Amino acid sequence: MSEKLTVVLVHGAFAESGGWGPVVQRLQADGHQVIAAANPLRSVAYDAAQVRALVDTMDGPVVLVGHSYGGLVISKAAAGASNVKALVFIAAFAPEAGDSAASLSGKYPGSTLAETLRPVPLPDGNQDMYVAQELYQQQFAADVPPETTRIMAATQRPITLAALQEPAEGEQGWTTIPSFFLIAEADKNIPAAAHHFMAERAKGHTVSIDGASHAVFASHPAEVTDLIRQATTV
Repeated sequence: MSEKLTVVLVHGAFAESGGWGPVVQRLQADGHQVIAAANPLRSVAYDAAQVRALVDTMDGPVVLVGHSYGGLVISKAAAGASNVKALVFIAAFAPEAGDSAASLSGKYPGSTLAETLRPVPLPDGNQDMYVAQELYQQQFAADVPPETTRIMAATQRPITLAALQEPAEGEQGWTTIPSFFLIAEADKNIPAAAHHFMAERAKGHTVSIDGASHAVFASHPAEVTDLIRQATTV
C-alpha cells in the first residue's frame, strides 16, 4: 500500500462500517487514505486479530479509530504495531487487561443498554445481541434524526454476548501510543463517568460534547473528524 497515512475506522456493536460515512467524506477531502473496517463482533481477541492483520499490510503510518466496543479492538490490535502512530477512542472503551465491555460500562451508574437488548440464540450456544429497533433511537442515537436512526436500527450488526463479557488480555496499545478521547456526555450505553475514568487513566487528550449520544460519530461528525485530524499530526 501507499506510504501515505491511513486512517482505519473500526465500528462498534449495533452499528456498521457505513455509519462512518460523513467522517470518511471529511477525511478523504483532507487527502487521507481511509478504510472503514468491518468489525466481526465475535470476540475481542478474534476481532483484534482481524484489524491487526489489516494494519500489518500497511507500509505507512496508521491512525486507528474505534467507536464503543471498537475501542477494545483497536487497543489490542495496536499493541506492538510499529506503524500505529495514534489511537482515537470515540465514545469507546480503552481497557486494561482484565477489563471487559460489560465491566467497564457497569463501573459507574447510568447505562440502560441491558434492558434494550434482544438475544438471538446461536447454534454454538452463544447469543447474538441486538438493540430492539423500537428503542434504538432513545438508547443509542437520541440526537440523530429519526429518519437516520431507523436505517441505523435496521442495519445494525449484532455482537455476541461472549464478546461483551470477554476480558481484555495482554498489552494494550494506549499504554504506549498517544491516545485521543471523545466523550459523549449523554451516552446511555457507556456512562460518561466511565469514559472520563478511561481517558484520565490513559492520560489522553480529551474532548467532551455536552448532550451527545453514544452515536456521536453520526450526530457530530465534524467534531469527530477534527479530533482524528489532531491525531494524524502526532
